[in-house]
Amino acid sequence: MALHKIKDFDPDYRTHFDNDDVIGLDLYSGNDKIGSVEDVLVDDNGAFRYLVINTGVWILGKKVLMPIGQARIVYGERRVYANGLTKAQVEDLPEYDPDHLVGYDYEEQVRDIYRPNTVAAGMTATDMTYDQDSYRYEHDPALYNLTEDHDTLRLYQERLIANKARRKTGEVAVGKHVETETARVEVPVERERVVIERSPVTGESTVMPGEADFHEGEVARVEVYEEVPDIQKETFVREEVRVKKVVDHETVTAEDQVRREELDLDIDGNPNVDRQI
Repeated sequence: MALHKIKDFDPDYRTHFDNDDVIGLDLYSGNDKIGSVEDVLVDDNGAFRYLVINTGVWILGKKVLMPIGQARIVYGERRVYANGLTKAQVEDLPEYDPDHLVGYDYEEQVRDIYRPNTVAAGMTATDMTYDQDSYRYEHDPALYNLTEDHDTLRLYQERLIANKARRKTGEVAVGKHVETETARVEVPVERERVVIERSPVTGESTVMPGEADFHEGEVARVEVYEEVPDIQKETFVREEVRVKKVVDHETVTAEDQVRREELDLDIDGNPNVDRQI
């Protein structure tokens, strides 16, 4: 199974560990600082397999691999503790080259250095025989199983977070324009007219000599008047229009698919399992 640098395998790997990062932590053997964690190697499934250790304090410039099962990570102290690692073992470990792939033969050299530690600690290595094609990391549980100090499986669940965003839904423009129409108004007016009445005289009466006065061209004049309408226009306020906004409140319901991780427990044999919920 190929090994990958954790940043190449998952650039956002820190989000899966509550933003904790083992890279950069100091490495201690007992109370002695012996180096720092420079990188992490994971397998094709993303499982931690090795810590890349820069042993600058012990052996200047040398980088070696430490199986994850031989390390105890304490994020609160910003430290990684090596289980019984000695300077002699570090000197015997093959140097790690980040520019070359880690092969089976290289890993076997690393495992052969750490296996005596597991025997001394009472964690006997498996007796199974294997070769390059049949080897599995399960053959060395003491080297690759996470310790109970940091063997924590986090179950994740998604949830909906409701926020509000203000967006423009439209625009109302209130203006005015001029319309022209024909208006009619009735005005009572007076108009004078001339009425000429002629009536014959009954019972002729004679005019005394000298009383008759004949004038040719005598004219009686009567002035005639009439009223005409005087129409003017005046402007007045017909209506007032007020424009304002009111806010209507309502509750809308949004839905989406969310995921939740559930724990799958695979029990082989009859182990005593205390399930605490």
